[in-house]
Amino acid sequence: AVLVTKLKSNKDKDTLIVTSIQKMSNIDSEDGGLKAKDIELMRSKRVVFIVDEAHRSTFGDMLVTIKNTFHNALFFGFTGTPIQDENQKKNNTTATVFGNELHRYSIADGIRDKNVLGFDPYKVLTYKDRDVRRAVALHEAKAKNEAEALSDPKKKIVFNTFMNTLKMAGYKDADDKYVKGIEDYLPTSQYERDEHYGSVVKDIVDNWMTLSQNFKFHAIFATSSIPEAIHYYRLLKAKVQEEKLDLKISVLFDSTIDNDEGAKTAFKEDGLVEIIEDYNERYEQDFSLKNFSKLKKDIASRLAHKQPYLNIEKTPQKQIDLLIVVDQMLTGFDSKWINTLYLDKMLKYENIIQAFSRTNRLFGADKPFGTIRYYRKPHTMEENIKTAIKSYSGDKPFNLFVDKLEHNLKKLNDTFDEIVELFENAKISNFEKLPKESAERATFAKLFKLFNDTLEAAKIQGFKWGKDELKLDEKTYLTLVQRYKELSRGSGGGGVTVDVPFEIEGYITEIDTDKIDNDFMNSRFDKYLKLITQGDEVEIEKTLNELHKSFSSLSQEEQKYANIFLHDIQRGDVELDETKSFKEYITQYQANAQDAEVRKLVEAFGLDATKLQEMMKIEINENNINDYGRFDELKNSVDRVKAKVYFEDLEGNTIPAFKVSMRVDRVLRDFVLNVGDEE
Repeated sequence: AVLVTKLKSNKDKDTLIVTSIQKMSNIDSEDGGLKAKDIELMRSKRVVFIVDEAHRSTFGDMLVTIKNTFHNALFFGFTGTPIQDENQKKNNTTATVFGNELHRYSIADGIRDKNVLGFDPYKVLTYKDRDVRRAVALHEAKAKNEAEALSDPKKKIVFNTFMNTLKMAGYKDADDKYVKGIEDYLPTSQYERDEHYGSVVKDIVDNWMTLSQNFKFHAIFATSSIPEAIHYYRLLKAKVQEEKLDLKISVLFDSTIDNDEGAKTAFKEDGLVEIIEDYNERYEQDFSLKNFSKLKKDIASRLAHKQPYLNIEKTPQKQIDLLIVVDQMLTGFDSKWINTLYLDKMLKYENIIQAFSRTNRLFGADKPFGTIRYYRKPHTMEENIKTAIKSYSGDKPFNLFVDKLEHNLKKLNDTFDEIVELFENAKISNFEKLPKESAERATFAKLFKLFNDTLEAAKIQGFKWGKDELKLDEKTYLTLVQRYKELSRGSGGGGVTVDVPFEIEGYITEIDTDKIDNDFMNSRFDKYLKLITQGDEVEIEKTLNELHKSFSSLSQEEQKYANIFLHDIQRGDVELDETKSFKEYITQYQANAQDAEVRKLVEAFGLDATKLQEMMKIEINENNINDYGRFDELKNSVDRVKAKVYFEDLEGNTIPAFKVSMRVDRVLRDFVLNVGDEE
């Protein structure tokens, strides 16, 4: 009734109406019908229908009814996966329903333009190919075992054909005739066995930490039927309890309960009750079968981190990690927090692209692509995927599928070789400092970003330090991270900031380089101290060189104080404490030096030492230096007479008061921003 009122209205606010195809199709068939004059009034208006997801609900009676009611209207259909000749619905395509295609922006275009992510699909074999071949071959040869099949000439021909000739997946030959593959002979029951279910559940659980990036991202698991969805839910509940993995799982499917009292209906109802009760207990909710639509909305909002679950990532216990579905959520649902799709069902054409696309919303560096793992008739699904990609990428699958781990490992090694060459040409060994030239630093920034992006992808694909062959270890990687961090600090430890003509990625500078292994550094230091007392000059020099090489994992500032500390040891100016590590001595030297600089500045300017020390304790940058007026307060505490004397002694001439203020601002600003490196 509200929709009819809006359609009849001449008010500007009713020009644009958002509604559903179901409501729109009821306009000509409401109880009691509409008055002829109302229909004519609506028809007389200039009406344009813009239909989203036009691959879904436009091939039934509803759109026909709407077209008959509004026979002068203009229809636009929007879809990322139009129905085409090869996958017609009711002998129609999207073009026959909406007219000629006006514009195409394919998924390949979206990936190329970095509007969506590419895909990383994996076929996971829950049965060995040879075992499947043997089972089909014996069945088709009507033999109990291989000995019987090979002893009968007729059975032998059939058996060997299936074992050696047929492909695993069916295909179309040169005459466009379909040739069956091994998997075409498999009954549905083959994938309803405990062996298959168990393998799928194990694969999901075993790969969960890596693919979810330690529960940061969520996943959808699409099953073939409602009974299977319920069965998988129970299996996964038991498995995660056994593995002590806090994997939060729920299920979503059509909640309609049939009226008959069959076993399937009872199984579905029992499953729904169990799922709802578990959901209520975990999330402290009060849903039931009667308000299942509200539960669906709650699940969707929770999975997408939308109201009322904005920022739910900060409270992981409220999240849904894995949602099991049958058909729902595989089209139209958007959440950048979903990065993995598990498939134990057969899909084709537009359904493949739609399902895959649940994983490809942009997020950030730790979501370089969407991962898909499929289990049922994997070779057939692989061919279905190739066909769908060809159909929906304009036959130009530009970066649709991302590089696999093997290729990414090679890319990592090649990029590392370029970084090594860059530092060697700059006459820098062990990556102990940044090159001096701005152009060289910019090249390093570009190469290391490429390296890190590739590494993020490789990690999700299963890469682990020490397991896969790389030309560098994790310690060297973290050393390079340390150098990359120093790009944004100019020379790497304070001083004048160098303008690097390349955008520094914040997510890389946030990598914790405190994880750098100090064991080797400390072991070399301990060995060096022992050798000093023994007087073996050759061994002392060798150990000292090894210790110096380990300094590359330190920041430039830390390296400076490490060398000062070693010189003090050699002069006998240090009273050593056996309980302290080498890194602790460096930290102590840094703190002492900073305290000395603070005292020097306080004495020279007569400023408030407490205010200065408070600013030194927090993260300060150009943007927040004067938050709450704190920098102005620090400057106002300066004794201008003392400051004037200081600068005049330094420069050897008289300085006007306004120039003293300018110099005070510059020196204090540089000192605070660069943590005491101002001389």
